[in-house]
Amino acid sequence: MLSLRLPILTLTVALLSGFTASSGNNSSSRLETTPAKKLFGFIKTPANMQPRAIGYYTKGCLAGGVQMPVTGSAWQVMRLERNRNWGHPQLIELLKRLAIEAKAQDGWNGLLVGDMSQPRGGPMLTGHASHQMGLDADIWLTPMPNRILSRKERATISAKLMVLDRKRINPKRWTNAHARLIRRAASYDLVQRIFVHPPIKKALCDWSRGQADRSWLRKVRAYYGHNYHFHIRLRCLPGVPGCRSQAEPRPKDGTGCGTELAYWYSDKPWRRAKPPPRFIDGIPIPRKKPRRRRQKTLKDLPRMCRAVLTAK
Repeated sequence: MLSLRLPILTLTVALLSGFTASSGNNSSSRLETTPAKKLFGFIKTPANMQPRAIGYYTKGCLAGGVQMPVTGSAWQVMRLERNRNWGHPQLIELLKRLAIEAKAQDGWNGLLVGDMSQPRGGPMLTGHASHQMGLDADIWLTPMPNRILSRKERATISAKLMVLDRKRINPKRWTNAHARLIRRAASYDLVQRIFVHPPIKKALCDWSRGQADRSWLRKVRAYYGHNYHFHIRLRCLPGVPGCRSQAEPRPKDGTGCGTELAYWYSDKPWRRAKPPPRFIDGIPIPRKKPRRRRQKTLKDLPRMCRAVLTAK
């Protein structure tokens, strides 16, 4: 894998060096047409700028990124080889607070922190479409062990699935401590959304029945692929230009435990829609192969991301 990455890394360094050293049209053109994930994905250091989340969660970048300490009193960062434990300072502080408070008050032994953002945000070589502007973080639903994990263990240990299938939670793994942890995360004002797999949302709905305040549930949104972790998303800070938040979640029943959750328990979200067959004069016409999705380039990102990318 390393031998495949080295030529791309060399190209990235050459492109950035050429652009910063010269204003020639040729170097600028190459920078604009190279897939953005190959530009942002190999940069190992943050942009030395004022901290700022730029753009949108799926189309943005991060200025002045801060690295989450890999080991703390109540957290450990996993998958260190990915170098994705970067974020806006507000995200870093919120994760530390969550880790410490959940350990002290919720019976959660400590956070295992998964992917956050790259040093300068932006599109990633693999995995996430979001996590681009330093306001997203994945938290494993496996509690931290009572020892410091080695770098090798952090690269190889697998998180435990919390579900049996797309409709059922695993009662042997899911606990009230999981529910308390997610409730605490959702209670923070800066948190706009938390994504979980549908059975986890249902488990939270069931667990919270009879509680005086269930308003935190509106932030917890069912979505594919969150069966071993939950995804925290912060809103943009007030008054920051060029940062766009999602619309506030407003489920009809105030919790998302009604029609919204019922949708995820139907077959509709799990079916892949097939285009209807085409006929000419009663003869079926073969479908064309779908076009490959065009990869995002620097031109697709906010203009400020160019300065972030080329900053020292």
